[in-house]
Amino acid sequence: MDNKNEAAQTGAVNLRFSFHFTPLTCLAATLCASLAFVLSALGASSGIDPASDWPAWRGPTRDGIAAPGQEPPLRWSETENVLWKSPIPGRGHGSPTVVSDRIYLATADSGKRNQSVLCLDRHSGKSVWQTEVHGSKADPGNHANSSAASSTVACDGRRLFINFLNAGAVWTTALNLGGKILWQQRVSGFVTHQGYAASPVLHESLVLVSADNKGGGVVAALDQETGRTIWSEPRPKHHNYTTPAILQVGGRTQMVLAGANLITSLDPTTGKKLWEVDGSTEECVVTAVTDGTRIFVSGGYPKNHTVAVRADGTTAWENTVRVYVPSMIHKDGHLYATTDAGMAVCWKSDTGQEVWKERLGGDFYASPVMVGDRVYASNLRAKTFVFEATPKGFKLLAENQAGDEAYASPVICGSRIYLRVARRGEDRQEFLYCIGQSSEAKR
Repeated sequence: MDNKNEAAQTGAVNLRFSFHFTPLTCLAATLCASLAFVLSALGASSGIDPASDWPAWRGPTRDGIAAPGQEPPLRWSETENVLWKSPIPGRGHGSPTVVSDRIYLATADSGKRNQSVLCLDRHSGKSVWQTEVHGSKADPGNHANSSAASSTVACDGRRLFINFLNAGAVWTTALNLGGKILWQQRVSGFVTHQGYAASPVLHESLVLVSADNKGGGVVAALDQETGRTIWSEPRPKHHNYTTPAILQVGGRTQMVLAGANLITSLDPTTGKKLWEVDGSTEECVVTAVTDGTRIFVSGGYPKNHTVAVRADGTTAWENTVRVYVPSMIHKDGHLYATTDAGMAVCWKSDTGQEVWKERLGGDFYASPVMVGDRVYASNLRAKTFVFEATPKGFKLLAENQAGDEAYASPVICGSRIYLRVARRGEDRQEFLYCIGQSSEAKR
């Protein structure tokens, strides 16, 4: 390994107001506040447009909710509403990152055991550059459904940040937008179990990175400019896979992560522990979300557990629904989830009361994305369900097939859908699909 430096991650965002608004003004205020919080985190001159970009894991507001006012297609196939389709070398389960006129992806070559970042043209899907970050010793983990490139690239408009598990350690790397490596940092040693999946998340001048593992990992904050470690906190000796979430909840900014039989809240700027409670379960994957008063997390090994905790860590409600891998979505006092076993479910966020539950079908590893009242959710066999999700009920709008394997979560920005899928077989091949209204292709 040639370079030695480090980077970091954060997660989901949601805002809380104590004023009394009409539903319309409340929605507008929440959206404006969310954008203001994200812009503050990214920096005023970041070059990120929350209305048209998808700069990191879980999107511009880091909670799985796409920018409003978009009109992505309801229906597509291998030939319908496909603006372009590009082959992706290697294998990776990270989602696409879309900023300005570029798309960034992490990938790994199982033969060479190298790990790279790819850049594609947003408008044509053509390759722009590929940078090898680690030339050998990529670690895909010991689970059949894992990969050596499961993290999603984070972009601040000037640089790219990516996490890889390599040679027994978690490394974070920063690149410029032309693909040149700026720095690389070893975050923590790592005892491999199923694999590594946490994505880098940006907060102010920091990159926050989690590296939970049986050997005793850390959660750390790195300087975006240099990779220097600003703070690092030890974690329990348990396997865990979650990306930390930066949440505005209870009147303060908290970094929350679940797993290792704990729910932990830290001050993201200092690493100081705000609170920590026994909860969730040993292994978690989902990124936490909030309604501004409560924080929602879930896990799936060794027990199934979905829980809402208040801003001080006390439990508001809990159930035993298995939402192990796909992250959840909160909107307007309701929590929406796709379970690993293929159910769509809606709970009241304050009480946990089940509002409705409907079967989609198949197994789910990808996380759902919401646009307006529509949810786009892809199962493992690359069937994407589009359904209307409101407190009034569930309405299936469409089922779409592109490829036959999907681990990466859909990305929706600029009224286009970006799907990282694969064709299975002796020579497995990944593709990135750009789905848009067919009228776009005729322009």
